Amino acid sequence: MPRLTIDELPASRIREVANAGIGRDDVLAFWFGEGDEVTPDAVRGAAVRSLEQGETFYAHNLGLAELREAIAGYMSELHGRIGAQRIAVTSGGVSALMIAMQLLVDPGDEVAAVVPVWPNLTAQPAILGARVRRIALQAQGGAWRLDLDRLLAAVTPHTRLLLVNAPNNPTGWMLTREEQHAILEHSRRTGTWVVADEVYEQVAFEVPCAPSFLDIAAPDDRLIVVHSFSKSFLMTGWRLGWLVATPSLLDAVGKLIEFNTSCAPVFVQRGALAALHGAALSVPALVERLRVCRDRLISDLARLRRVEVSPARGGLYAFLRIDGENDSMALAQRLVRQVGLGLAPGVAFGPEGEGWLRWCFASRDPERLSRGVERLAGAIGG
Repeated sequence: MPRLTIDELPASRIREVANAGIGRDDVLAFWFGEGDEVTPDAVRGAAVRSLEQGETFYAHNLGLAELREAIAGYMSELHGRIGAQRIAVTSGGVSALMIAMQLLVDPGDEVAAVVPVWPNLTAQPAILGARVRRIALQAQGGAWRLDLDRLLAAVTPHTRLLLVNAPNNPTGWMLTREEQHAILEHSRRTGTWVVADEVYEQVAFEVPCAPSFLDIAAPDDRLIVVHSFSKSFLMTGWRLGWLVATPSLLDAVGKLIEFNTSCAPVFVQRGALAALHGAALSVPALVERLRVCRDRLISDLARLRRVEVSPARGGLYAFLRIDGENDSMALAQRLVRQVGLGLAPGVAFGPEGEGWLRWCFASRDPERLSRGVERLAGAIGG
């Protein structure tokens, strides 16, 4: 199968909507997957001190030894013993995902993906020449659920890799432990790799931490789990992530990091160390603030008779549908133009998201969310 060329690669639909509103001070923007809180002082201070000390040189491909150890400790507290020899530090979660694809996928391979999903996940294997098979979540009353039987039927011995993002961007769907067991056991039988994007695992509203494949997998399972400092640590612009893999893969991962980015900047890694040191207090506090925002937004949206939405079980987003509005791109553009409300069109996450809108509810001021709902009500007639 030919690779997806740059000309064929679709531009970001979210960026297309945002570009129409960026620079307008009257727009309430909820289109991107980040909040409006800056990175905490302790994290920024650690990076500044690193720069002041002249740490501006190359680092190990796999990351600073002390950061890998800290990540291993952090993950071990959540999921049981995970050694540093399984950790690779990457220049963002998206880089970790691309490295996983480069490591595992060849042209013509079949890759299965649970969708709708952040578009980078399905574009990356397509760029490498893989055939992407999409397994759609099903919406029921605004809540999204997995048809497990359909997924397992789609994953065969011909499936090189299964991509799962849970908690899910954009729907807020979350895997159950039973579903994870079934997927892992089935993938062992078919010889399929599982690449799990779990960057939102601690942004979970019903449990302290979302179920992870790491809770049930053996160290030598065909599993790569991807994480990021962006969401739980308010570090979106720092571009730092990590992956957890079987130790036998780490040499190859280091080579791919060398040919992609060489290494993550040392001063950014120093900031990440500070973030991990304060995680026990900062992450639960952030999740509680996000819970308040989620509940405020869902309560306000529920008052609009044409809106269908359900509280996200995890993540940063409300995924909503407005009765009678089937073109999400046109609607998102109209909302920016007419009432100054910036939301992401559901079609940006694949055809399965068409007719839906994604609203990022991460905000320092929940009142700002209510003002956005008022603008939505004005645009759709309450």
